[in-house]
Amino acid sequence: MFFGLTIEKVLVIGVIAAILIGPERLPRYAEGLARFTTRAREFVKGARSRVKEEMGDDFDDVDWRKLDPRQYDPRRIIREALLDDAPVPTVTAASTAATMLAAGAAATSLTPGQRAEAGPTPFDSEAT
Repeated sequence: MFFGLTIEKVLVIGVIAAILIGPERLPRYAEGLARFTTRAREFVKGARSRVKEEMGDDFDDVDWRKLDPRQYDPRRIIREALLDDAPVPTVTAASTAATMLAAGAAATSLTPGQRAEAGPTPFDSEAT
């Protein structure tokens, strides 16, 4: 069924409702329930036809099972995303130290006038 209701639970709810409502008012409530069900069915049918009308011929081409949110498993999505990425080169402490020493030597060999001519300080958008 739906909303976790089984046939047994619906029958128990129906019996309790029949006892609480009583035999005098039960036909009136059953008629109201039938009217509500008919209106709900007409509303759904109208909404479906309106969507079909607004989407045009593309409505029949849509694979609705593909858009079902119950098919998405976050663990699978993350696993696929991690496996699809290209390998990132590893940075060792030795290569980092060598790069820092080279940058420091280049920066200290410039005079203040040469630093201004060299242009603005480089900006790394990934570092911030």
